[in-house]
Amino acid sequence: MKNLLSIFLITLLPGIANDAPGDNTPINHLQIIGSHNSYKRAIDPKLFKLLQKADSISMSKIDYEHISLSEQLGLGLRNLEIDVYADTAGGKYAHPKGLDMAPGQPAYDTEGLMNKPGFKVFHIQDIDYRTNCATFALCLQELKKWSEAHPNHSPVFITMNAKDEPMKRPGFTIPDKFTPAIYDKLDKEILDNLGPKHLITPDDVRGKYQTLEQAVLKNNWPTLKQARGRFIFLLDETAPKNLEYVKGHPSLKGRVLFINAEPGMPEAAICVLNNAKKQLSEITSLVKKGYIVRTRADSDTEEARTNDKSSFEAAMRSGAQLISTDYYKKSTHFKSDYVVSFPDGGYFRMDPVFSKKN
Repeated sequence: MKNLLSIFLITLLPGIANDAPGDNTPINHLQIIGSHNSYKRAIDPKLFKLLQKADSISMSKIDYEHISLSEQLGLGLRNLEIDVYADTAGGKYAHPKGLDMAPGQPAYDTEGLMNKPGFKVFHIQDIDYRTNCATFALCLQELKKWSEAHPNHSPVFITMNAKDEPMKRPGFTIPDKFTPAIYDKLDKEILDNLGPKHLITPDDVRGKYQTLEQAVLKNNWPTLKQARGRFIFLLDETAPKNLEYVKGHPSLKGRVLFINAEPGMPEAAICVLNNAKKQLSEITSLVKKGYIVRTRADSDTEEARTNDKSSFEAAMRSGAQLISTDYYKKSTHFKSDYVVSFPDGGYFRMDPVFSKKN
């Protein structure tokens, strides 16, 4: 009986091993769960209650928070999202309007970090400003510290929004617009604080090909082994904002970030299609061609409040390599059993589109 069992296990295990991502697996054959607005802390209850009275629906959509970036990476998440606001002179966001709207809140920016020039990290100016890393430089330094403590980690994708939309409420801070020159500063901030050895850039993927898209369609993504210890940055913006980043850098030559580019563009490599239920077949088609796709398991707390996993299930089936959620842990803001992970409880696996089980 023991011999029969041994023979059975020997024949079974290679199939299991072959279906797990090996070092020679291209990174576009991985499927990863990550977090959305990964830096976000909760709005202080005093301010939240005030804002909720004015607009309960809008406030319910941002009623969530996250643990630190390092803690998320420690759990196994391999896609984080960091929003940045340009603040070239410094001080633009040093005293959010929300501090005066609801007295009695905890002290804000006690170290004076918001007075210094550089990119700032928070969700919405003047109302949703609590964050686990106030400046982009601090976020990057935290990523670098964690990475160097775990040098063999699988690649981490960092999705970024370049925030410059004004609020519709009078008197609120008007952000600086992102221009090619501001994007140059963003690239420099990443290189200065994280360092080129920790990056996979468009130049790395393009290689000998004329355009980035040609390289992607020829499956020129690095392997898991080549990508260990590295980060891939994505500018999650649409035209015309993302095209400002391309100016002077055709096919993203010399740039640090990939962009959300439409297939057919020389810069196309990573695409954002956030509605997996409606865009399932489109996502799968792009994945099979060689693109990396980011989608969402949930948004605006809606799925979490109703414990609806249909979007997450569609995201998994679609083959989208990057699946974003606010709920890798259960909510602490409302009662729900909603939580997102792969069936084995992890956040990293072989993409089902390329799985040998299919």
